[in-house]
Amino acid sequence: MIHQPPAHRPWTFAAICVMVTSLTLLLFGPSLGLPAPGSVIQLLPWYVAAYLLIGACTFGPAGKLPSLGQALAFLLPGALLVPLALLNAGFWAGGWLLGLPAWGLLLSRWTAESRLRPLDVLKFLGLLVLGLVIFTFNVIYPVFSLGLFLLPIIPLVRLAHPEYQARPLQAAVEIVLAVATVVIAFAVPTPEGSWSSPSTYAGGAATAGLMVAFWAWRLPRRSRRVHLHDGAVV
Repeated sequence: MIHQPPAHRPWTFAAICVMVTSLTLLLFGPSLGLPAPGSVIQLLPWYVAAYLLIGACTFGPAGKLPSLGQALAFLLPGALLVPLALLNAGFWAGGWLLGLPAWGLLLSRWTAESRLRPLDVLKFLGLLVLGLVIFTFNVIYPVFSLGLFLLPIIPLVRLAHPEYQARPLQAAVEIVLAVATVVIAFAVPTPEGSWSSPSTYAGGAATAGLMVAFWAWRLPRRSRRVHLHDGAVV
């Protein structure tokens, strides 16, 4: 079985923090002087920036560029949603960001020896839909907002693991990002007439992102068995 070296694993938790902050700012940009959520063209640079930052957290730690297949599979869904949003076809491109950290994690394991199974893609899409439901209805029933407060706790708990301690840069970045995500969620003012506060939306996004990413992380890594000339199997 081929295992991914710990130093080369994606910083999925950091990507989740970037996603939560990005969605909060995309939704409540006007209160900070950013374009309104309905201005798709004006919000596009912020959407692209969030996409690239999540991609950097996913593929950057490996120290090498993703393959062409990985890059296309990572970028294409988000790119296709933009024209649908421009056409007012009822699609919100930002919703894809909820599952993007988990999608990047799945793609980071996509190699010639371990291909992404269609069943895993279907399961991911099903969980993404569930995440969108959580994110949407958390505004009315904010029971999932506690996910926001889990963000600073998770990297601190992970510090007890020796493997995580061996990556001090990752640990420091994730702790800072987690704290910054919570601070930003409460610092962004609630616009007048808004149904809910930025922290409620951020909590829903955090819960949904953590749920899908945890499933992707728990998914067993697979690889083809390589038969050597002496009959041994690796």
